[in-house]
Amino acid sequence: MKKVILSLGLLVSVVGAASAQETRFGIKAGASLSTLTGGDDNENKNLVGANAGIMADISFSDLISFHPELLYSQKGAKAENDFIKVQTRPSYLDVPLLARVKADGLFFEAGPQVGFLLAIKNEVDIKGMASSSSTSTDGTRKVDFGYIAGVGYQLPQGLEFGVRYNGGISDLADSSSKSSGDSKVRNSVFQFQIGYLFGGK
Repeated sequence: MKKVILSLGLLVSVVGAASAQETRFGIKAGASLSTLTGGDDNENKNLVGANAGIMADISFSDLISFHPELLYSQKGAKAENDFIKVQTRPSYLDVPLLARVKADGLFFEAGPQVGFLLAIKNEVDIKGMASSSSTSTDGTRKVDFGYIAGVGYQLPQGLEFGVRYNGGISDLADSSSKSSGDSKVRNSVFQFQIGYLFGGK
């Protein structure tokens, strides 16, 4: 709950500071295709997930706007062979702080993001034998820093469609769970989203 309150406070303060500009609020949701890079990433396969949340668009001109969001995002990866299947699915409260450049409905967006770990589910299935699952967040970094770059199209009425790449910078494993020489493991996510900004023409 503290993470939600802090993130909402950040979003409200940013929007409040730009109250003199044209500000529109909206909602968005979509699907994601995620994996983990680093470590044994050659064995990782994409995992389908979901994302949804709220957004604001603060226009400084017809071409440029500041675009903060508050999103629930599922990430993770899976790996399997003839004997075992492993899946990890962390869920985050993501706070992207993006700049948008617009031209005739088309927009490009990029900026930093901070994600707060909400939960994680790890599943191990040994084929023909037992399976197990865990929801412990021990050993997983609770704050994930990353970046976003994307493109989309927005209709005058406010409906928009977009695709973006969400790359992690932080190592997902905290220092207490790593050995010397271990590779960094980072989130790598493609997100496909539909949104609506209220107050369109």
